This record gives sequence, structure tokens and C-alpha cells, in this order.
Amino acid sequence: MNVVVLCSGGMDSVTALYWAAREHRVAAALSFNYGAKHNAREIPFAAEHAARLGVRHEVIALDFINQLFASDLLQSGGEIPDGHYAAANMQQTVVPFRNAILLSIACGFAESSGAEGVAIAAHGGDHAIYPDCREDFMRAMSDTMRLGTYAAVALLRPFIAMTKAEIAVTGAKLGVDFARTWSCYKGGELHCGRCGTCVERREAFALAGLADPTVYASHDPLPTSPRAS
Repeated sequence: MNVVVLCSGGMDSVTALYWAAREHRVAAALSFNYGAKHNAREIPFAAEHAARLGVRHEVIALDFINQLFASDLLQSGGEIPDGHYAAANMQQTVVPFRNAILLSIACGFAESSGAEGVAIAAHGGDHAIYPDCREDFMRAMSDTMRLGTYAAVALLRPFIAMTKAEIAVTGAKLGVDFARTWSCYKGGELHCGRCGTCVERREAFALAGLADPTVYASHDPLPTSPRAS
């Protein structure tokens, strides 16, 4: 299958790109610059991995999201909170309807490019805070993409039954250099080690039994997951 891959430059989406390059033909990797605090840190890594795989890479500017939407993830928003990814305060970082918007654009791009599918790296832990990562939404979006295109563009979710730790193991087997990926929502010079995405990244490597190549500004003890409380 000829597929388009959503690739932000994070460890999950980069692993999805490597998976797609092995299992399918990749028409393009798409990154979206929508004004997130960490876009400038992660997108260059997406470009780097696409180049390594010989894949076309497109960066799509969505300035209206930063201008019109409310989220602390955006440059126009407040500070990124520290804590566990599943904690209630992480809802401050949700960009409303983001996946629906990105998948709609990717679907249109796929049909325009002659691709038959769109791959997204959504995984089993994402639904904790993201309404547009939940299974009901993804099934509805899959139906929408299939019914709304002449090519019946498919939505591929290779990691939906995996944990982030299992994605890390998969990426390691595929040869992903995780040092060349970005997670931290704060978008500083180093991964902060304290925000939800840094905590999740640290947990993933620990649970996977893999050495974490990331340089963190803080190595404070990991907070307890609210799901484990």
C-alpha cells in the first residue's frame, strides 16, 4: 500500500515512519507547524529521519490554530504544566480537534498524491486525555476518510494496541535513533524531564528495558500515574 505518514518528529511518529517504510511504500511524511511550543524542536527531527529513509517530507503551516485555538501547548497559551501525562491538568495541553484537522489534511493530500492510506502513531495510552484519540473517534474518522474519498483512503493505526514502551521496543528493532527525536512540550534546549510528555518518555524507556539516550534538564523521581492510584 502507498501511504502517507503523520510524522511530528516524536518517538512514536518516527517509529511509525520506519514501520511504514518497512511494511508499505511511503508517499510522504507530513509534519504540521501549528504554533506548538515544541514544533521548532521536533520538526527538524522528522525531516532528518525522512531524509535518512529517502522519503519525501512536507511541512504544512497551520498558523490559524495558534491564532484561534485555546491550548497551553500553543505559543499563544500559558505555561506547560509538570506532572504525569494522564493527570487532569494535562488537559490544558490538548489542542481542540487537532487529530481531526491533521487527518483531514493528510487524507486530502493522500488522495491527491495517489496514496491509499494514512498512518498515525496513536497508541493505547493516548486516549487518557485526548478525545480525538479515543477508539470511537478513530473509528468514525476512519469511516469518514473511507467514505469521503474516491480512493477510500484507509486510516492505519499500527500501534493502537501498544503501550509507549512497546513502541520504543519496536522502534529499537527498526533501527530508530531515539536520541534524534523530540518529546518535551516546553520546547527548550533540553528535554525538561518534568512535563507530561517527558515523564511518559522516561517511563517508556524504563519499562522497555532500553537505555534512554535523552539528555534531560531534570532527573527528579517520576510521579505516580493517576491510573495507578
